[in-house]
Amino acid sequence: MNDVSRRRRFADAAREERPDLALLCLLMGMEADPGLDETGIDEAQIELDRLAGELPFSPGGPEHWAAALARLLGGRHDFRGGPADYRRLESSLLHQVLRRRRGLPILLSVVWMEVARRAGAPVYGVGLPGHFVVGFGDPYGANVLADPFEGGRPLSAEDAATLVTGATGTPLSPSMLRPAGPLDIVGRILNNIRAWASARPERTDVRLWAVELSLLLPGHPAELRYERAQLLVERGDFMTGAKELEDYAEVVAAVEPDAAETVRRQARAARAMLN
Repeated sequence: MNDVSRRRRFADAAREERPDLALLCLLMGMEADPGLDETGIDEAQIELDRLAGELPFSPGGPEHWAAALARLLGGRHDFRGGPADYRRLESSLLHQVLRRRRGLPILLSVVWMEVARRAGAPVYGVGLPGHFVVGFGDPYGANVLADPFEGGRPLSAEDAATLVTGATGTPLSPSMLRPAGPLDIVGRILNNIRAWASARPERTDVRLWAVELSLLLPGHPAELRYERAQLLVERGDFMTGAKELEDYAEVVAAVEPDAAETVRRQARAARAMLN
């Protein structure tokens, strides 16, 4: 599958009425791993199906579902994370997380959610600031939280508050416990990849595809266009980068004229690099 076809498929999947979270994550993986093809995507989906098949049938209420997932994924299959996983791009790629049994909190949560969903569990993602966990049950009623990064450890309200305070210094608010939709999760994964690449100046290739996929998500922030233009210039595509800087300047000129002029100067500097 060439770049254009792959991007079109990602954009189409993101605009489905009910986006397929696993598919979107696997299409992300195709950007990073040239060895991941359609067969590899099918194998990853089959693995999620296989893991779901190992769960007991309808184990009970939310706490029983959480315990069953923890026994299966955190116990029997040893899915979990550690400090070193934050330094690896593979920790943000679903097919690699399924293979390595290691990943970032949000990718491990994707595994938990996709396996649980296939088994019929009432499961949802919770994007706490600085940490991603899963919930079982009714997000607005009786529910149980679990932390896949720690093998599915159950989280009390106090545990969740401690995670938030440790990450942000602010108290837990009810809005932080709302379910995260598939596109919110995909956007957050792409933000993580952009942050990983930003800390590694030699990996502008990774940062660029992460930005470009983010631009295909509905409701993306306009600032991503500016980031892409800057990356193109940084990577030596001065003509395209300058044109996109100029286009972005036109977008912001009505509300931020000074910022627009700064961007136009950057565009002129990029064009000058051609001489």
